[in-house]
Amino acid sequence: MSKNLVIVESPAKVKTIKKFLGSNYEVAASQGHVRDLPKSSLGIDIEGGYEPKYITIRGKGDLVADLRKKVKKADKVYLATDPDREGEAISWHLFHILKLEDKPTYRITFNEITKNAVKESLKNPRKIDMDLVNAQQTRRILDRMVGYRISPVLWAKVKRGLSAGRVQSIALRIICDRENEINEFIPEEYWTLDAILKVDGEKKPITAKYYGTAKGKTELKNEKQVKDIIAAVKKEKFSVNDITTGERIRKAPLPFTTSTLQQEASKVLNFSTSKTMRLAQQLYEGVEIKGEGTVGLISYLRTDSTRVSNEAEKMAYDFIKEHYSDKFQGSKQAASASGKKIQDAHEAIRPTDIEKTPSDLKDQLPRDLYRLYSLIWKRFLASRMAPARYETTNIRIGAGEHIFTLSASRCVFDGFMSVYNPGDEEEENALTSAINKKSKLTLDNLDPKQHFTQPPAHFTEASLVRTLEEKGIGRPSTYAPTISTIISRRYVAKEGKNLFATELGNAVNDIMIEAFPTIVDINFTANLEALLDGVESGEVGWKTILENFYPDLDEAVKNAENELSKIKIEDELSDEICEECGRRMVIKYGPHGKFLACPGFPECRFTKPFFEKIGIPCPKCGKDVVMKMSKKGRRFYGCIGFPECDFVSWDKPVEEKCPKCGSYMVEKGNRNLCSNKDCGYSSKSEKEN
Repeated sequence: MSKNLVIVESPAKVKTIKKFLGSNYEVAASQGHVRDLPKSSLGIDIEGGYEPKYITIRGKGDLVADLRKKVKKADKVYLATDPDREGEAISWHLFHILKLEDKPTYRITFNEITKNAVKESLKNPRKIDMDLVNAQQTRRILDRMVGYRISPVLWAKVKRGLSAGRVQSIALRIICDRENEINEFIPEEYWTLDAILKVDGEKKPITAKYYGTAKGKTELKNEKQVKDIIAAVKKEKFSVNDITTGERIRKAPLPFTTSTLQQEASKVLNFSTSKTMRLAQQLYEGVEIKGEGTVGLISYLRTDSTRVSNEAEKMAYDFIKEHYSDKFQGSKQAASASGKKIQDAHEAIRPTDIEKTPSDLKDQLPRDLYRLYSLIWKRFLASRMAPARYETTNIRIGAGEHIFTLSASRCVFDGFMSVYNPGDEEEENALTSAINKKSKLTLDNLDPKQHFTQPPAHFTEASLVRTLEEKGIGRPSTYAPTISTIISRRYVAKEGKNLFATELGNAVNDIMIEAFPTIVDINFTANLEALLDGVESGEVGWKTILENFYPDLDEAVKNAENELSKIKIEDELSDEICEECGRRMVIKYGPHGKFLACPGFPECRFTKPFFEKIGIPCPKCGKDVVMKMSKKGRRFYGCIGFPECDFVSWDKPVEEKCPKCGSYMVEKGNRNLCSNKDCGYSSKSEKEN
């Protein structure tokens, strides 16, 4: 029997794919990239036509040697790395490092790890696509040029340990620009005026909003204007001028792309972009299911296409017909059109088998994997369902020359919303009173309210991903690592869901704008992405991009080294006193997060752990409760007096005591719950209020 070797990226896929293939197939994993540019140098021969100098990644020597042994025993080799630019490049590197020139070698791809998909890919092998490889090489080299040439400038002018990146610098600028907008925002006063009206024969009153006059809508700017209107309408009779009924359609959402999955998981599940991608990778590579072994539950997770295969679409329509009815089946969904090229070789993110419902898998998946799978499953099924229909009512109420309006809607067919309720769905505003043109209205009260315009909201991970996508910055695989990098570098701080530029982030951004305006120019970066798409399609030469990019970067770096002045970023002072020399300690950052250090270094080398106080006294001893991290990186809360006091809690304690049993309360979502599981008391938290 001939022996075939299939090489995938992740060890997690080996077990899943092995069971689909016969005994004459061996499956091995490259564990990601096997070659890369050296860490110790730029790794690009600038004088020699921008040729990259690839080396075997440190620590991969034994793995490569093992793969070479397997190659020698094989008659054919199938390179089955991920179906994107990165995966194509890994296959190309494997081809060279394993010396496969004289061995029958084929490239295969599959959008989902299922038996049919894997078997079908083996029937349709192809050669390595060098256009895809060159697009990845170009991105890698551009990022290396920016990182390795600009980062030393930041070390010299600000502090060591900083980094610059082609996409991360743009993301940082977008956040800093929003911070400036917020800081410079000047609130403007405006008012609203509601009329609470009794309808003859009805118990519940109705609330109508002030609109204006027959001439058009009136903006209420100040209190005097509102008082004049109140004085005028109090003298008038209120009557129904017009009632208009209609229908509103709410279309089913498109299935998830990488970007929309990250956004929705952030809004609905409160997942970071990196956590969403980590969990989605597990669902794609395979999860242990009783009676079936390891099963890939979703299709490939890095995509910006909303296209769905005919087989998957039929599977969804059959499921809807069986479990709902024909009227819930939607018409064929058109893929969303966008100005940029999308990776249409991939489908949207969807379940590999619609019959594997979330309820069936709930007891077999860890909580977070279940929640993400449920979100993907529901979104895909909803995307193939009929739209929701609402009956709308718009009422115009007159009071002399002044007009008030009342709008209401009632769902008459829930359609896709029977499965999936989008996070931005507004509460239904139904009429509570029967009203017609002959209804007699009596003024009960006028409710004027003063408001002020609000500044733009701080970016969250979800809104930053949406902005990067809209502006054409980066690609699906880059959003999560970009955001993780600017947070880990402490350019950006995350408080709750909001992202804030730090003093360090602002300093780095100012340097980038002053010295490297092209790198942080949004249009320039978006244009580079379009050029990379051109390389992928074979329309643009990859070295042409490098030849046009590097000379300008080199000149900008030399100018910055000579002209930029040094910036001093002071360490943040703490309340702790050095136990050896009495100085006030400062907060430093290490590989494992914050720690306290004496500012007298190197004369005094005293350090101690930094614990973030949450402003709550310990329920056991009264000392401060602080936030800590477990060895596995999970956040928990404990007494600062440990080990003398052993108080710990996974949930954040609050000051409120349980009025029922006296135990301490903890914050859980938007509620405060009693920590005593036998009690069950809960109350509204500050968040909900």
